[in-house]
Amino acid sequence: MIDLTQIDELARRLSGLVPPGVRESREELQQNFKAVLQSGLAKLDLVTREEFDVQRAVLMRTREKLEELQRAVAELESRVGSDTQTPRH
Repeated sequence: MIDLTQIDELARRLSGLVPPGVRESREELQQNFKAVLQSGLAKLDLVTREEFDVQRAVLMRTREKLEELQRAVAELESRVGSDTQTPRH
């Protein structure tokens, strides 16, 4: 989930940038900014840090398994290669 306190803070900052003549509706502008920010961020394909860390750990384990399998295949290939090069009597 997206941290709503950061969105609130950004909406407050944006409403603070509004020219003085328009500041009467500052609360309304702040709510509009907040809604636009939430809507825009919701459209992005974002994941939480926790989800990212879980997927990173899965990827690391998968990479380790792949490297292990590559070593095993290389060892088997070298055995098969040495068996075919050995003369038979």
